[in-house]
Amino acid sequence: MYRITEETPADMYEVENLYDLTFAPGRTALSSYRLRDGVPPLVSLSCVARDSHGVLAGALRFWPVRVGDTNAPALLLGPIAVHPTRQGEGLGALLMAEGLARGAAAGWERVLLVGDAPYYSRFGFEKVPVTFPPPTNPDRVLGRALVPGGLHGITGEVHRWSPSD
Repeated sequence: MYRITEETPADMYEVENLYDLTFAPGRTALSSYRLRDGVPPLVSLSCVARDSHGVLAGALRFWPVRVGDTNAPALLLGPIAVHPTRQGEGLGALLMAEGLARGAAAGWERVLLVGDAPYYSRFGFEKVPVTFPPPTNPDRVLGRALVPGGLHGITGEVHRWSPSD
């Protein structure tokens, strides 16, 4: 049994350690991290999963981004991570469902991510015609509408959220 709660500042070091363990410390060199530089995660949407002993088992973060010439707001999902000893228990799916529900409840219309289509398609993600900073593989750029038509007309480059937004 897991308890999923909003990530708090007290969770930060544990979450960062989980991300390093799951993705390796070089993860911040990935191009999608350039969209996160200088932009805080959306804490009301980001969540952690703890077991009955309070041990961190998984985490999911969201970041705001802008898309295309219209600067349409979107959520950037990721990273999502489950501790290696807890993988295969469905915790990633629980975190995903919780995070997407939080995003929809907060009024966001769309979510973007860079990831494996076979995994994320089961959550409604599909390839979208947007461009992440290079050298992102365009086949790994996926999106999901949180409201009907949420992906309609979304094209172009994904931009970092400006502090003035």
